[in-house]
Amino acid sequence: MHELFTVLPPGDAFAIFGRGCSPVDRSEIVPLEAALGRVLAVDVVAPETLPAFARSTMDGYAVRALDTHGASEQSPAYLRLVGDVPTGVVPRVAVGPREAIRTHTGAMIPPGADAVVMVEDTNQTPSTSSGQAEIEVLASVAPGEDVLVIGEDIVAGALAVPAGRRLRAADLGGLAALGIVRVTVWAQPRIAILSTGDEVVPIGAAPGPAQVRDVNATTVTAIVAAAGGIPIPCGIVPDDAAELEASLRAAREAADAIVLSAGSSVSVRDLTAEAVSRLGPPGVLVHGIAIKPGKPTVLAICSGTPVVGLPGNPASALVVAWRIVRPLVRLLGGEAVDPDGLGDERELSAVLDVPVPSRPGREDFVPCTLARDAAGAFHATPVFGASNLIFTLIRADALIAVPLDRSGLAAGETVRVVVP
Repeated sequence: MHELFTVLPPGDAFAIFGRGCSPVDRSEIVPLEAALGRVLAVDVVAPETLPAFARSTMDGYAVRALDTHGASEQSPAYLRLVGDVPTGVVPRVAVGPREAIRTHTGAMIPPGADAVVMVEDTNQTPSTSSGQAEIEVLASVAPGEDVLVIGEDIVAGALAVPAGRRLRAADLGGLAALGIVRVTVWAQPRIAILSTGDEVVPIGAAPGPAQVRDVNATTVTAIVAAAGGIPIPCGIVPDDAAELEASLRAAREAADAIVLSAGSSVSVRDLTAEAVSRLGPPGVLVHGIAIKPGKPTVLAICSGTPVVGLPGNPASALVVAWRIVRPLVRLLGGEAVDPDGLGDERELSAVLDVPVPSRPGREDFVPCTLARDAAGAFHATPVFGASNLIFTLIRADALIAVPLDRSGLAAGETVRVVVP
């Protein structure tokens, strides 16, 4: 009777869950060098224009494009060489008709010039009888060629980096170019991690004959940290309703969200759902998602605190943590997240080497190894194993995603593979 709980597709389940979750309302100012991977809390507007001056993108010669019209190796154009502009130096000489000035990558374009001829398309000729050096131009250039114009990168007052962006190396480089040394970012969400089960012991303990180490706390901690959250370990709670409820209430006071892993038996799942429901309204929103592994998952909002109840089996817990907990942490951290929770994982197309059975109506994630053939195409080979075997995932490189509407995948088929 207990197995008849209603399941929802993972995307629908996360959409319902996510609508009840709000980003943390705490922000902080951090040095730019400490901002990698943090989520920007406010828009950054460019305080200045970049480039601030027109500059060369090549080593070569600053010229008037008109003076190179029709130039070729068979019919070169000849220009007087009237100067040299090193990088970091303001030109003191302008380019006049049929003149050129030697320039370097990043150097300021001298007045009068509107293009750069690459040094590879020129020859320098011996000085004339008057002592004037010339260059031989072997290709014509268009106005603006190999020149960065003022404001081509960004103009003052334009949006440089939007709020909600998880800052990448390129973002930090752009902010550095604008002279921005501190940024306002959202505080990292605090995620309480709780394990339950009479049979579960800490990883440093020697398990008894009927006990197992707490694998899930370690894997969930890693998922939370990688998603930008701060894991808060809350230990192991036995299968006791009063102790579980007390531990959940303590965790709620210490964190912005709670992730707990419970056993796979029906009685333990019911105990978890009932304890979560008593934390506060509206309580359990989803009890069971159409995913394999990971069907017995609980999603709840309790007096504003998101709660995720994971299955106890290590592989199931890890897949659901990737599919549900990871986007939850990003959402709480102020990052823009797709309504169904997907969007930032790496996807590949691969040829399936052996058939994969499935059942319509559920989203299957099957561990696989990846290899390239001689043509460079990826091939996926499933790594089959029970959901309580963590080394099934350790032996895998990625997950084959079986869509909800498929009853299996055929050998030789090109499939979608995600790399969590």
